[in-house]
Amino acid sequence: MVQAQFTAATAAPALRRRMICMVYEAMLLFGVVFVAGMIFDVWTQSRHALTLRHAREAWLFFVLGAYFVFFWSRSGQTLAMKTWSIKVIDDERPKLPVIKAIVRYCLAWMWFLPGLAIAYQFELKAWFAVAAVTANVVLWALTTRLDKDGQFLHDKLAKTRLVHVEVKLSTDTRQAD
Repeated sequence: MVQAQFTAATAAPALRRRMICMVYEAMLLFGVVFVAGMIFDVWTQSRHALTLRHAREAWLFFVLGAYFVFFWSRSGQTLAMKTWSIKVIDDERPKLPVIKAIVRYCLAWMWFLPGLAIAYQFELKAWFAVAAVTANVVLWALTTRLDKDGQFLHDKLAKTRLVHVEVKLSTDTRQAD
């Protein structure tokens, strides 16, 4: 039987690894958003995506928040973070409290909100809006260069940190009765 033992290092994972983890997380969240959207449509009897648009957005914000807060406060890792051996920890406690997970979730929206606000304010359409959000994501990722520990700005503000988790495999030859 193979057992995994986790030890958290203090160094932040490489930026490239964190960004790839975010892409993988986005793929997993597609399923979460799909199911949550279907539940919303059944619950509200809506037949069109623009029906109750603001209520749908609030619902999805809540569902995504519940997903992240649950995993971060429970084990410090979402499914994608487990795959890429990344864990979010608290600066002061071994386990991330729920309130800090909520604060981190809200602050993490800074990856997208400024770019979306710029696109809205200047009435950018199609690829120009995508470019505004993409530029925001790149600039937010570069906030790791401003921190001596290589942490994102929202992690510094929430007093959390991302760490690499080393997986040590050990084999246990004993058989369970």
